[in-house]
Amino acid sequence: MTTATSETNRRLGSAPDPALLDDAERLDLDELRALQLERLQWTLRHAYENVPHYRRAFDEAGVHPDDCTDLSDLARFPTTSKADLRENYPFGMFAVPQDQVRRVHASSGTTGRPTVVGYTEKDIDTWATVMARSIRAAGGRPGDKLHNAYGYGLFTGGLGAHYGAEKLGCTVIPVSGGMTPRQVQLIRDFEPRIIMVTPSYMLTVIDEFEKQGVDPRDSSLEIGIFGAEPWTEQMRLEMEERAGIHAVDIYGLSEVMGPGVAQECVETKDGLHVWEDHFYPEVIDPITGEVLPDGEKGELVFTSLTKEAMPVIRYRTRDLTRLLPGTARPGMRRMEKITGRTDDMIILRGVNLFPTQIEEIVLRTPGLSPHFALELITKGRMDHLICRIEARPDCPPERREAAAAEVAKGVKDTVGTSIEVLVVDPETLARSVGKLQRLVDHRNRV
Repeated sequence: MTTATSETNRRLGSAPDPALLDDAERLDLDELRALQLERLQWTLRHAYENVPHYRRAFDEAGVHPDDCTDLSDLARFPTTSKADLRENYPFGMFAVPQDQVRRVHASSGTTGRPTVVGYTEKDIDTWATVMARSIRAAGGRPGDKLHNAYGYGLFTGGLGAHYGAEKLGCTVIPVSGGMTPRQVQLIRDFEPRIIMVTPSYMLTVIDEFEKQGVDPRDSSLEIGIFGAEPWTEQMRLEMEERAGIHAVDIYGLSEVMGPGVAQECVETKDGLHVWEDHFYPEVIDPITGEVLPDGEKGELVFTSLTKEAMPVIRYRTRDLTRLLPGTARPGMRRMEKITGRTDDMIILRGVNLFPTQIEEIVLRTPGLSPHFALELITKGRMDHLICRIEARPDCPPERREAAAAEVAKGVKDTVGTSIEVLVVDPETLARSVGKLQRLVDHRNRV
């Protein structure tokens, strides 16, 4: 860590300054649960009375908002899926008249109809509030300059980070994604303290610093707030060591609000505290739908508690995690760092494999960069996975074959399946400026 980062550690300390916490972060457990129940009851009524989909779904399940007298009663209500949102495209899930909707965001729709979300004026203020809280929990302070390299537009990342940073009192540099040499130049010229971007693109920015002959650890950056895709502890170490920053995780998804649903606190970096005054989390068995107790791993489900334009009831995120007690914010539960999704799981010859499992092995293998891509093909009658990994610029040619063998063995030993590993030249794989797509599926379909 650089001197700047050491100073940040000294200034932040090991626990948050109570004076920096807002009222919700100071609630004790009984106060928080009472607030959640009150807001949950309002949300269920609001959804039932104003969204035909929820009225039908509740009626078919034989439940009514009045049946919710305890937080545990939420488990009786049906879940909501991305398919439900697509079936009600574009505005069928809205619970307010369209003249009350101040903004619309949407997913890319690359795998079907996009999912559309809307916000009232109050929703936008709520979103800015939880984002400001998230940036502050990550170590940001009023007056900081923040380099925002999340994409602007229908994607929620750019504007979500922008409004939150302004709400906190930061100076926002709205760069958006792409034009990596310019990103580096602006960081050097404007000297921001914070950067917000996807973790995979941050690695590209770090590469560009080094390509220009500049040590990224000498930049003004002290804090990186990274989200929009799963990333591992090994990637955290990679970014912290190469850039001399605190790398902290932020979580959110458009259907629930956008970024700012949960945030890792810089004091502990031990999972993401869910802002439970606005979002109620559950973890369920992804097969049976049974609610699992805190501490057990399963699929994360969220119910919004304060959204007006588009409340969501038990939305299935497809993200795999578990809920843990709070630490830096004791009243708010933590969700373990997301390292996989039920819909990015690769089933290879009967074995479940996640890209993040390969990433962990790649990042601890000498000579290999963090940049890799996966391709599924059919070989004979069997599925076959090819992993292409860029060598680091200083990796000698004779080291590449050994490094490839180490990764293949690591996957075989830890996951239990065989893959083909190819080490390729530096800067030969495509770079992502938004959400990273690790896997391309070229299997034969009958």
